Amino acid sequence: MNQTSNTIEPAEGYAGNISAELAWQWVQGGEAVLVDVRTDAEREWVGKVPGAVPVAWKQWPGMAMNADFDAQLRAAVPQGQKAVLLCRSGVRSVVAAQRAAGLGMEAYNILEGFEGDVNAEGQRGQTGGWRKRGLPWNQ
Repeated sequence: MNQTSNTIEPAEGYAGNISAELAWQWVQGGEAVLVDVRTDAEREWVGKVPGAVPVAWKQWPGMAMNADFDAQLRAAVPQGQKAVLLCRSGVRSVVAAQRAAGLGMEAYNILEGFEGDVNAEGQRGQTGGWRKRGLPWNQ
């Protein structure tokens, strides 16, 4: 999939995978709620998206599951709205999207996540992701 496209890539167990640009378009149009499933530490140290609702899938240290994930997600996404889920690289957001779909939500994974994949030098943030694509974020 062209990561800047406005198409939805089929997925197993949730509505689909989308580009960060399409997710932002939906959020700006009031069609979706952006849910950041990264840890509190990741959002504070690496950066966050203005207006995103923080609902950690797991928490640092130890990466323990967030026992309140379901309730927090239901509170974050009004019925009838899409949930677009963002993590660091687009991996945790897949399982979070599957869980959201299991709760009856129209849920999408944001491809590449906030920081994108690791490059040949072992660094994130260089080959894709929300930040690299120039979408709104701050620290």
